[in-house]
Amino acid sequence: MNLDLARNALKKYFGYDHFRPMQAEIIQAIYDKKNCLVLMPTGGGKSICFQIPAVTLEGACVVVSPLISLMKDQVEGLRVNGIRASFLNSSLSSEEQQQVENDFFSGEIDLLYVSPEKLVSQGFIPLLKRVKLNLFAIDEAHCISAWGHDFRPEYTKMKFLKKEFPDVPIVALTATADKLTRRDIINQLHFQQPEIFVASFDRPNLSLEVRPGQRRLEQIKKFVGQRPDQPGIIYCLSRKSTENLAAKLNDAGFNAACYHAGLRDTERSEVQEGFIKDNVNIICATIAFGMGIDKSNVRWVIHYNLPKNIEGYYQEIGRSGRDGARAETLLFYSFGDVSLLRDILTGNNSENQEIQLAKLERMRQYAESLACRRRVLLNYFGEDLNKNCGNCDICKNPPQYFDGTMLAQKAFSAVYRLREQVGVGLLIDVLRGSGKREIFEKKYHEIKTYGQGRDLPFVDWRHYIAQMTNLGYLEIAHDQKNVLKLTPASHRVLFKNEKVQLFKMATLKERQQTEKAKAKPVTHRQRSRNELFEELRQLRKKLAQQKGVPPYIIFSDASLEEMAVNQPMNDVAMRKISGVGERKLQLYGDFFMEAIREYVKFNTNSFSSDILDITYEFYREKLSIAEIARERNLTESIISKHLSALMLRGKDIDIFRFISEPEAKQVWKAIRYLDKPYKVKSIYELLKGSISYDKIHLALTYHELTGVK
Repeated sequence: MNLDLARNALKKYFGYDHFRPMQAEIIQAIYDKKNCLVLMPTGGGKSICFQIPAVTLEGACVVVSPLISLMKDQVEGLRVNGIRASFLNSSLSSEEQQQVENDFFSGEIDLLYVSPEKLVSQGFIPLLKRVKLNLFAIDEAHCISAWGHDFRPEYTKMKFLKKEFPDVPIVALTATADKLTRRDIINQLHFQQPEIFVASFDRPNLSLEVRPGQRRLEQIKKFVGQRPDQPGIIYCLSRKSTENLAAKLNDAGFNAACYHAGLRDTERSEVQEGFIKDNVNIICATIAFGMGIDKSNVRWVIHYNLPKNIEGYYQEIGRSGRDGARAETLLFYSFGDVSLLRDILTGNNSENQEIQLAKLERMRQYAESLACRRRVLLNYFGEDLNKNCGNCDICKNPPQYFDGTMLAQKAFSAVYRLREQVGVGLLIDVLRGSGKREIFEKKYHEIKTYGQGRDLPFVDWRHYIAQMTNLGYLEIAHDQKNVLKLTPASHRVLFKNEKVQLFKMATLKERQQTEKAKAKPVTHRQRSRNELFEELRQLRKKLAQQKGVPPYIIFSDASLEEMAVNQPMNDVAMRKISGVGERKLQLYGDFFMEAIREYVKFNTNSFSSDILDITYEFYREKLSIAEIARERNLTESIISKHLSALMLRGKDIDIFRFISEPEAKQVWKAIRYLDKPYKVKSIYELLKGSISYDKIHLALTYHELTGVK
């Protein structure tokens, strides 16, 4: 099938002009009836990959989703976009379920969201066989694998799909799965030669920061206080911690609520609903909260305690900034958290306890590392990033680096000569020339690099190898007793002379004691967010209350930011805003365009430099105000305000191209009879309408700048 149909649907239903990386390729693979495994970060656009085929192919798509609240949010969002979607779960009455099934059977539904329990139930399978299906989409697919961080046994029963529906493609999607988990997902679903898509895990809009765990409450109060009205989540390890922290924040004047599995269903629903509708700004929660939230405008995530593994941490911080706008993450770390989590994991007696402990160790290394945070995260998921990000606490205050290429070459050469069959401890023993019996029994003392690192103590080697692992030069094979493996990056060091930068041993606490706050100038984008953005945000909330939907379903924060900067005031301009599809333009466009017109009408200084620069280029081409207005799809009144704003910002604008000198003199004479501040309407009436509003506006600006009378 031609992708033009998919692109048209993308614009019509979702308001986007272009696919994000890999989306088009995944959709084409689904069109070709191929089974797919898709790894994309939270907010990376996974849902589009199955929603577009669902509305462009004949038949219906069945989406397996783990949480009721997630289904509800996604279905509401799809319906607002004009897509026929529904869900089946225990929140519906028997009559409601029957109606949905009837609609599904009669072809009135393009996307049907179901729980894994519903999918595998005996009563549901016969219904599926009576319906024309175009796709099965399994969301949060890491739940299939026992190696994953959120294993759910009911997911493993979905292996029947390929047997019962061999001609229906399946797409399994997740934001967090290491190589081991990916292989297991493929095996569990009985995929044969699937298409595997691993998008970049990079979320450049997320800033990453780790702080020592002392005085957490005071730090959180300060952090939240600097971000008024910005929704955020604070993850805590225990239910009691969520309750205590929420109470303390409320006592301090913040709007906070707690959420955990011990609350009654009605209590959890109320808290979640309040957060979704922007009535509650701060949620203090256990990891029970978040997977079911499709809220795009979460602006920050704090981890009060260290998470158990990087997969869970990455998924949780990914719940902020899903709209692509700037968002912040903060992790508090203490060794006490590590000890507590280690006790919890060893007390579980689970089959994969060794794997869980190894993943906790990688999480600890991330928190203690002085390497670029983003490099550590991306390299953990197998993404070879060899440059620093500039948007984490380490990049903003870098440690002292040194050329560690020689150390790295010794380590990588030893791993290679040991045939990638040893773990960290034994590798260091070989490098340091240990006389342990195991080394001599296995003849490891005969390799060329034996003893070449004896000048460094064991603890230093462990520190540097942890850095090399975090930076993606080495990989730990958890399913092979944690032996070290070389990566493409380490091969470049060994064979292509790539340099390795390591940092000298220092504590995070010492670094942070040397940090100094750096004041940054407020950008136009930030001003727009503070002024017009806030007006649009309040309008969005009002409309959401009237419609009974979450505010972010109307427009995302990113769309509002774009409106605040570009200030669209007609349908043509509004369609250019990312996230404005035909249905949303029809439902909400007029409300937002009117708000923008009112704002611009009374705020000449609100125009962005980008907007004014375009008008200035047309001015330099000798176009009239009417001609510029036509070129820009704006009113003549707005163009005259652009010219006034350009004058106020120092541009050389000849107003007498648009108003004659006698007309200007009439305006200047009229203001002698008026009080400041001069109003265009008062001058217009005084002159009995003989001079237009646009000309009066230009003459007034000229008077303000020159003092001419």
